[in-house]
Amino acid sequence: MANVVTVTGVKKLYKMGSETVAALNGVDLKIDAGEFVALMGPSGSGKSTLMNILGCLDRPTVGSYKLLGQEVSGLSDDDLARIRNKTIGFVFQNFNLLPRLTSLENVALPAVYAGLGTKERLKLAMDALKKVSLADRAEHLPTELSGGQRQRVAIARAIAMKPAILMADEPTGNLDTKSTLEIMQIFRDLHAAGSTIILVTHEPDIAQAADRQILVKDGKITKDILTAQTDEIIDIV
Repeated sequence: MANVVTVTGVKKLYKMGSETVAALNGVDLKIDAGEFVALMGPSGSGKSTLMNILGCLDRPTVGSYKLLGQEVSGLSDDDLARIRNKTIGFVFQNFNLLPRLTSLENVALPAVYAGLGTKERLKLAMDALKKVSLADRAEHLPTELSGGQRQRVAIARAIAMKPAILMADEPTGNLDTKSTLEIMQIFRDLHAAGSTIILVTHEPDIAQAADRQILVKDGKITKDILTAQTDEIIDIV
């Protein structure tokens, strides 16, 4: 399979007074098309920094990041924004839905930013809502939906433009057990249909849904565990 993500020698350095702190300290990582990867690690491990770089929300201080073969680490803010809109779908813990827009309008937002016409973007949005079994809530506002339904709308928004990567940051953190199971089943279904998924979580039970678990500690990848096909564990440190 082709590499979707290729990270080589990435460091992210911050100045803290007279000291330099490495949030990431020499990360190498490859993710193939169609993989379902869970990024794990304790608070302060560097996993959120790594996700921000993978999602083109931040740049590495040192090193290379190629997304679909394109070097993106040195691109401008405008170029990164265009790549995010076209290539990456985001799902956040807090849903990030606009309260005055219906489900359909929220899901259509990425298509609005991409400059698509009304008919085309509404079709994309409805198709995405159907994939998360929420077409019957298309005209509902977020306040009229449960937490699990709001997250399903957020997933629909993330997949509406058929991105190369779906990135989810603690997507079940605000959900009850039943809703968590429903959301994780949606991710498994999307993966089975060919989506490349990068999931950030601190919960081992959630990470078990992924094919591969990557543990980040002290700014480095310390374990790379293949969970679906084999029980092989690559112990790096």
